[in-house]
Amino acid sequence: MVAITEMTNWAVDLIDVRKTYDRKVQALRGVNIQVGRGEIFGLLGPNGAGKSTLVKIMMTVVRPDHAFGTILGRPLGNRRKLQRIGYLPEGHRFPGYLTGMQLLHYYGALVKVPRTRREANAESLLERVGMTRWADARIDKYSKGMLQRLGIAQALLNDPELVVLDEPTDGLDPLARRETRELLLELKHRGTTVFLNSHLLSELEMVCDRVAILIDGLVARQGTLSELTEHTVEYRIAFSGSVTALQAQLQALGVSIEGGHLSLPGGDMERVNRVIDLLRERGITIESVQPHRFSLEDVLVETLGAQGRAASPGP
Repeated sequence: MVAITEMTNWAVDLIDVRKTYDRKVQALRGVNIQVGRGEIFGLLGPNGAGKSTLVKIMMTVVRPDHAFGTILGRPLGNRRKLQRIGYLPEGHRFPGYLTGMQLLHYYGALVKVPRTRREANAESLLERVGMTRWADARIDKYSKGMLQRLGIAQALLNDPELVVLDEPTDGLDPLARRETRELLLELKHRGTTVFLNSHLLSELEMVCDRVAILIDGLVARQGTLSELTEHTVEYRIAFSGSVTALQAQLQALGVSIEGGHLSLPGGDMERVNRVIDLLRERGITIESVQPHRFSLEDVLVETLGAQGRAASPGP
């Protein structure tokens, strides 16, 4: 069942999305996700979490068992809005007998991009993804990285309002990944909404405004990177000298001691200053004071651990 909802200001507004395969495999168990217009949004989670299923539902490749929601302010599956979306599926396959330029024209025609605009967009996009010299070569001669570059170009051919990219940097070398990140930021600055599904957390961390963590068919966490990591902020103080005589006082302040480093929660700056003052009073040399925050990978691992504990039976 796909229910029609009213227009919203979200680029993507999905509520209670459910999908079961073969009447027993629950891929999605009531997913709620909202993506703001003009932001880069990342979907992450372990293998089998339901990420690609959700993306395919958004693109009407897979039909949900149940879903409320809108894409670009219109119900899921609205044909006019589908023409305003660019899509790069994971593990895409293109006809090998076409050239790169022919393929872009073909996909542009499918979404009714006028021929003159197709020609201009295809030429500029092939140049943008570094494929100009291969424009007239058959696709069956392309490497995996070249196929991925071409896939990104086809997803942008229709000047989309929303770009949905499933593992967009798969097969790309480090330089091409950097160029892709720069392209995504350009799209954001132009007001395009970007929806990313990727297992490369470091890539998401560098470009995303907000992310959702999908685990076992449910959204475990959703928010900005700072919101997801604010509870993990701590300060690390590097020092030289012995703090053995101060051990009891430091532990009372919530400080952990590891070799030549002290770690303490960063939410209370008064406590941080008290630790610094205590070290100075005892003549301990402070070499550095650095804030530290969980990475996106740390957040995912922490969330997986919390989910695992919640699923474990009690004593």
